[in-house]
Amino acid sequence: MPRTHHNALIFGLVLAGVGLAAPLAAQGYRAENRVTVNPLPGGSFEVIEGGGYGARGMWCAAADYARDVLGARGTARVYVKRARGPSQTVPGRKGAVFTLDPTGLDPVPVTITGSSTRRPGSNLSVDHAYSFCADSRLSNR
Repeated sequence: MPRTHHNALIFGLVLAGVGLAAPLAAQGYRAENRVTVNPLPGGSFEVIEGGGYGARGMWCAAADYARDVLGARGTARVYVKRARGPSQTVPGRKGAVFTLDPTGLDPVPVTITGSSTRRPGSNLSVDHAYSFCADSRLSNR
């Protein structure tokens, strides 16, 4: 094969690989409650609203991801970094960005779960947030 064809073939394969990487990355992590979590740069992650679970479902998915993917302990805190709104990773959907790092946030204890994902700095322990996963276990019976 002439060198120019060989280089064109390699270039085409690289482009195809890049084209496949975006959809695969967009699939993200599927939490216990079937809610999608997509990684973001710097260790943050976006929970995509879904499953009809509301804020409790988003906290469940955030805690599940923090435990399974990031290796967080139950006593670690998970924080809302960016309030629930248009998704950064899935066009046309809503999501909230979470993090284990409170840097740059004004930590606020959660008193009302329903509105907690609308306020950056809202936080729960990983164990507390994970306890909301029981909602999905009950509804999936």
